[in-house]
Amino acid sequence: MIIASQPYYKVERIVTADNLETITHRRSLCLYSNRIVSAYREFPIDEIFDISFKDLGQGHGVLYLHTKHGVYAYTIESDAEFFISEVKKRLQSF
Repeated sequence: MIIASQPYYKVERIVTADNLETITHRRSLCLYSNRIVSAYREFPIDEIFDISFKDLGQGHGVLYLHTKHGVYAYTIESDAEFFISEVKKRLQSF
């Protein structure tokens, strides 16, 4: 069961000899009781050290997931306060 969901996006730029195309992929981070799942990765809660946020202005920011395998950044354009608080609750219990 999903406890919280946080939309994020990845921007892909395709460059050809005469064109630059920008594609925005909209995805979600999903928090479950024992893991966080992104479009291409799964992070068990016991491998996550922290979660943080940096405001970039104009409604955008970067959500950082600090794990034992490194720091993963997710660009967001919506409020992440609920998602962050729910993740931190889970981290305190481990």
